[in-house]
Amino acid sequence: MTAAANGSILNHMVKVSERRLDATFAALSDATRRGILTRLAQGEASVSELAAPYRMSLPAVSKHLRVLEGARLIVRRKNGRVHRCRLAAQPMQHASRWIAQYRRFWENQFDALAAYLEKPQDPEKTK
Repeated sequence: MTAAANGSILNHMVKVSERRLDATFAALSDATRRGILTRLAQGEASVSELAAPYRMSLPAVSKHLRVLEGARLIVRRKNGRVHRCRLAAQPMQHASRWIAQYRRFWENQFDALAAYLEKPQDPEKTK
């Protein structure tokens, strides 16, 4: 494999990863979808069970479920006429790792600021 081909494969992988991360955060941006995920963290549920706490139609809940499916946060299966959903953790793990990287960055920044503020100041330099 040439260096150019290797670079384009790597670039494609980064773009796919970014798209998936974007889809995860977009899906998590809605309170209803976060509520559905919270419920699914307790175990598999039917669409009707997921819709019960919300004052919206089943088609509206289904739209939210499609967003969650598109982000690969849930898996839906059909059991007769009943659609059942379960949580899929992998996209959340990717988002968690991304957040952890930035948490470490900001913690280092705050530690550096704290160290700077704790250093005794030279009165000659402050004049």
